Amino acid sequence: MTITGIISAILIGALVGVLARLVLPGKQSIGVLLTVIVGIISALLGTALARAMGIPTATNGVDWLELLVQVVVAIAGVALVTALMGRRRRSGLLRR
Repeated sequence: MTITGIISAILIGALVGVLARLVLPGKQSIGVLLTVIVGIISALLGTALARAMGIPTATNGVDWLELLVQVVVAIAGVALVTALMGRRRRSGLLRR
């Protein structure tokens, strides 16, 4: 992967994470930085999943199906991290 590919993955990942957070209903108890990190990881996993599903990922324009897969993976990732962070905070409150 080239430096341009890494930078674009970070930018797309940040966008995907923010989109996932906006689409996911309710309040998410995670910070923006963690949302961006989940988005970056989701973008990479979404691309791999799209390739495995046979969706073309190397086209001349915007890969809308790949982006859709990335957003769906990011929604699941943000929901999972939110659930895990919520449990930690609740368990910390119960100990006091």
